[in-house]
Amino acid sequence: MRWQGKRVLVVGLGASGKAAAHFAAARGAHVTATDRRPLSELSEAAEEMGKLNVRLELGGHSQKLFLEQDLIVPSPGVPWNLPELEAARRTGVVVAGELEIASSALKGTVIGVTGTNGKTTTTSLIGHIIETAGLPVATGGNLGTPVLEMVDASSDEHWNVLELSSFQLEATATFPVHIAVVLNVTPDHLDRHGTLEAYAKAKGKIFQAQTARDHAVLHFDDPVCRTFALQTAGTVNWFSRNGRNEPGAWVENGWVLLNGHPVTALPLLIPGHHNLENALAAVTASSLAGIGLEAMAKGLQTFRTAEHRLECVAEISGVAYYNDSKATNVDAAIKAVETFDRGLWVILGGSEKGFSYTALRRPLRDRARGVLLIGESASRIELELNGAVPLIHAGTLLEAMQYAHRHAESGDTVLLSPACASFDQFKNYGERGRRFKEIVRELREKAEARL
Repeated sequence: MRWQGKRVLVVGLGASGKAAAHFAAARGAHVTATDRRPLSELSEAAEEMGKLNVRLELGGHSQKLFLEQDLIVPSPGVPWNLPELEAARRTGVVVAGELEIASSALKGTVIGVTGTNGKTTTTSLIGHIIETAGLPVATGGNLGTPVLEMVDASSDEHWNVLELSSFQLEATATFPVHIAVVLNVTPDHLDRHGTLEAYAKAKGKIFQAQTARDHAVLHFDDPVCRTFALQTAGTVNWFSRNGRNEPGAWVENGWVLLNGHPVTALPLLIPGHHNLENALAAVTASSLAGIGLEAMAKGLQTFRTAEHRLECVAEISGVAYYNDSKATNVDAAIKAVETFDRGLWVILGGSEKGFSYTALRRPLRDRARGVLLIGESASRIELELNGAVPLIHAGTLLEAMQYAHRHAESGDTVLLSPACASFDQFKNYGERGRRFKEIVRELREKAEARL
């Protein structure tokens, strides 16, 4: 694509939007950036854009501005059916997501990982295994580094391991994914997609540019994932912790097996059945990238979970504190709860995403001593969990942790696994998780001072 002199509008000044502005400006485009947020909330981004000579339109979107462009690049968080985008399309303006823009610019081979839960862990683990094997690899996408920010450092020999969200995938048509991994599909982001079917359709776009030379890695135990076998032109590989399915990876007699060959003994350093599934997916994808069994085993044996994903923060007076702030939907929270046997104090709540919490009733009833409710969703969670487990309205994360600290006994676990987004009280799940860890440190310091 020729960028010189093109009028390009970037919608949204998050990390991906800023990367798109840098990418287009560096190639000679006349770039404008728009965001609904006012300048008072975007001072750092505005300063950064000023250095690029990017024009800013903040505090709202002007349809006239959208219609004046040659190309519009909406950030993943911007609804694909935003009225201003729809109007621009009707007049012939090209609207393309960040993956489309990167499709012809990113060098190397892409491994794409999507799914409702486990994307970040699996992406990071695949990258770790490939790095352990001594091959050039970069990880990015939804987990941190925007794809467009990865372009300049990429090379033909690189493996690009990308976490891909439904928001990113719905905005692409030609982005090539050589190895497409889908971990699971359960209700999430229904406030954006509307139905589970529409959400699954967005996930399935990871296969749309695949050819017979490509591969799909699918979770055999997930019914939606099994249907994706009909959507890819590539070779299908499976993973399952409940039975043998070839080609692919499974668990047998306490070992991770790949096409019948032993990789490593269990348990892994990363806890939970869900992380075992993530590891099986990573092993399968890594094998398709040409990684040998020895490097896979070493990678599995040295990998630790990422921040905010079932992260053990500390133990205070025999009580363990786990930060699982990344659990922004019900299925993720269930997986976290089921990692532990009993004695749980679970912190639930935040901003709504449009799904039911009733599936949490049984795992909480079996394992939790109490549930501490925070945020705007507290009343609805109370209504749907009433009678299954003791419920305490805490309001804020600080109050929830103070209550848990007072009532938890040695051997118990305090688990932040909110099953909700964070935007009612925090900027994002990372800020929520960091605040959890700050409070744990404060509680530990007070406990040590009393000794």
